[in-house]
Amino acid sequence: MAAELSPHLLSERHRPTLDRALDAIRTRAYWSPHPEHPKAYGEGGAPGSLGAAEGKAAFDAVLHTRLDLDQPGTDGWTGGEISPYGPELAVEYPHADLDVLLPAMRAAMPAWREAGPETRALVCLEVLARINARTHEFGHAVMHTSGQAFMMAFQAGGPHAQDRGLEAVAYAYEEQMRAPRTADWSKPQGKRDPIDLHKTFTAAGRGISLLIGCNTFPTWNGYPGLFASLATGNPVLVKPHPRAVLPLALTVQLAREVLREAGFDPNLVALAAERPGEGIAKTLAVRPEIRIIDYTGSTAFGDWLEANARQAQVYTEKAGVNTIVVDSTDDYRGMLANLAFSLSLYSGQMCTTPQNLLIPRDGITTDVGDKSYDDVVTDIAAGVTGLLGDDARANGLLGALVNPDVKARLEAAAQLGEVALPSREVANPDFPEAVVRTPLIVKLDGSKPDEDSPYLSECFGPVSFAVAVDSTAEAVELLRRTIREKGAMTVGAYTTSPEVERAVEDVCLDESAQLSLNLTGGVYVNQTAAFSDFHGSGGNPAANAALCDGAFVSNRFRTLEVRRQR
Repeated sequence: MAAELSPHLLSERHRPTLDRALDAIRTRAYWSPHPEHPKAYGEGGAPGSLGAAEGKAAFDAVLHTRLDLDQPGTDGWTGGEISPYGPELAVEYPHADLDVLLPAMRAAMPAWREAGPETRALVCLEVLARINARTHEFGHAVMHTSGQAFMMAFQAGGPHAQDRGLEAVAYAYEEQMRAPRTADWSKPQGKRDPIDLHKTFTAAGRGISLLIGCNTFPTWNGYPGLFASLATGNPVLVKPHPRAVLPLALTVQLAREVLREAGFDPNLVALAAERPGEGIAKTLAVRPEIRIIDYTGSTAFGDWLEANARQAQVYTEKAGVNTIVVDSTDDYRGMLANLAFSLSLYSGQMCTTPQNLLIPRDGITTDVGDKSYDDVVTDIAAGVTGLLGDDARANGLLGALVNPDVKARLEAAAQLGEVALPSREVANPDFPEAVVRTPLIVKLDGSKPDEDSPYLSECFGPVSFAVAVDSTAEAVELLRRTIREKGAMTVGAYTTSPEVERAVEDVCLDESAQLSLNLTGGVYVNQTAAFSDFHGSGGNPAANAALCDGAFVSNRFRTLEVRRQR
């Protein structure tokens, strides 16, 4: 039977989008094919997409059901997700016998390899298009597994995640196309006949790719590795975080549907849900069939993967200590507003949220006069309080704490120093069981940093440290040490001094960290845009890869050559 999705149909639908994506990663200009406004979906929006009510109904319909993916080797069912907002999702997922599933995935590789980079890319774009059409449904799935407020879950878990997946496909396609498919080679031999060879070059995947998903951003952090591996010819086994299975399970379901319709083995993408306490990530990570691993999560497990999964190419995003150097500003109110939003968004549960605010104890110069250290800290605290003073607004920005560990860290952090801004409870009338907390700001002395200094460790959650330093020069050196020893996903600085700006930039270039300078408008240090911004650098302890660059995709495949005498 002919494939429902022929190569011609796929090309007609998606080649223009692929070309635009290729252009975007070269120019780094703003572009996105995925609308981020909810009204762009459903009636009057993208054709075939689910509107708000339809998406919510689709999400509700999957609750309390068994999500059968028709995978080989299913030996039982597992589930148990509880929303950070309170309700049990009660979705059951297939539990896999790996000795059956992994060989079936491996058997799917040859036809996928022979399809070539363009067909693989276009199939991936069809998967992304179908995910995009169900963005409202995915928004609820991400909200009720991560604790993000709905609008953030809709945008970050929907179009922004889809952008990151498409970006990875574009990089994968470009890297695979560096070598021609065929070449005729002729070496002159003087008076003798030349030596003539015909050569073929095939981009071949390394083997099965394991995606170990995270709790906080299951799609945004998961899609780059998933689509980078799939587009480069590798089957992908998706192992979600036990608290955030649903968004990635729905992704696997759609991917299998598209692969089947395109005439490929759906076992190129499969789900590995685990039973409570099973901990299959460690078991999977060292199996010889696993040749690529993508991981987002704790430093401890990321380090373990890098040290022990020796048979695999391992890409990790771990933890870092994100720092803001506050030296001076020509827009004090804009700085305060920007910092308040950055500290509050998703209760600080982003890998890019600033933790350490390094402020000279003698104060800073601003456009509204000199401000002491205490002034700056007090004003930042007031900015957060003003931003989150209305509970409805607070719920929309904060979301819910993703798990009890975050709450415990928040409570413990209040004992570390003088509290400049206490965290308060916020009631969520729609979800009374949700644990919602505003950010905590603690004053600390940064004059004698040592291994026990709280600001030299990540405190994941709504916790920030206002660290008093003797001078901006000392702040710059503390920044250098922090990046070098602990890593950072993001760095920020506020200064009107070209010399200070250059000093901070030099540190970030030396220690390989991404830097944002003097953000006072609607762009925040904890946000990155696909096709333009690099998320992480891969050059400091926070992560060994960047989302997304050529290095993120190029080692997922090998170019294999066949030479024939002519």
